[in-house]
Amino acid sequence: MKQIYSDIIQFRGNHYDFGFMQGKLLKDSLTIENRKRQWKIRRPRFTIDEQEVKQAILPFAPAIWEELKGLQDALTWSMNEVLQEFGGYRLAYMRSGCSIFTSSDYMIRNYDYHPKTYEGRYTIFQPSDQGYAVIGPSQRITGRMDGMNEKGLAMGYNFMHRKKPGDGFICNMIGRMVLESCANVEEAVQLLKEIPHRHSFSYIVLDKSGETYVVEATPRSVEVRQSNVCTNHFELLKHENRHHLDDSYKRMEAIERHQYDVTDGYQAFRLLNDTNRGVFSNQYKSWSGTIHTSAYFPKEKKAWFALGGDREPVIFDFAKWLKGEAIFTKRILGQVDTDLPFVHMDENVQ
Repeated sequence: MKQIYSDIIQFRGNHYDFGFMQGKLLKDSLTIENRKRQWKIRRPRFTIDEQEVKQAILPFAPAIWEELKGLQDALTWSMNEVLQEFGGYRLAYMRSGCSIFTSSDYMIRNYDYHPKTYEGRYTIFQPSDQGYAVIGPSQRITGRMDGMNEKGLAMGYNFMHRKKPGDGFICNMIGRMVLESCANVEEAVQLLKEIPHRHSFSYIVLDKSGETYVVEATPRSVEVRQSNVCTNHFELLKHENRHHLDDSYKRMEAIERHQYDVTDGYQAFRLLNDTNRGVFSNQYKSWSGTIHTSAYFPKEKKAWFALGGDREPVIFDFAKWLKGEAIFTKRILGQVDTDLPFVHMDENVQ
């Protein structure tokens, strides 16, 4: 078993200052050194055009552009370097797993991916300039792979495929935009219909009303349905599905088989986080091992988080934090059944 951690990053202020603070934390870090090494091995297939990315971001999230400028100034990088690393537009995304289970009171999410992509950052940000406060783990620093905002909107996404990518935003930046700019599921669905998508994902959203929507999104079309279980295949856009979906159906069937025995959020969390229930995955070498389990409770504005399986969650009272209470825990600890390196804590990650 490998011991891992995520740092808790709290910030109240404007987006530029948030970006600058994050840049200072990242400067000379293992995350940056390893990412530089990875770019040398996997050179990008296209050049980033600063004006193109700026014009794409500004209509949806102008404050995030300010965050990117803060990162640029703290890291003393060119904007092209910042956009290649953190811009969230027209970038590549490797295949992954992920499972989501909701009720009217909670969203439970397993994040399944490769350890070398995991940054180990759990962020709580209350912007003073624009957008809603958001709690959740980050991906590519500026993105969010799941989270909940101050209005009680929770979001997570599940990978579908990378076929025929379009000119658009990648999943984690889309997740960030949804959480910062949408107050409820109706606004989230509308934004997901408007925003350009780089790859094909399902975005699952839940709010205080207790309604869950699954938005099946590709660069070509977007469809919306209601369901409380989602893994890694489309139900409406079936013609877009990959050919090999046995694992996705297996995890979905495991959730559906046990969901009627689940009577509360803790039991739902155990269903996804326990390693013997058929949902948690140890397939780390196949880019689909469960790294964290998140839980969000929109009505209570509480967030739970655990690294690895068979863990008790760390519980965050987001409602109290929004009122000014600080969280004194600095780091979340966990363990995963792999010897693969993590980008934020191991050297020479390729």
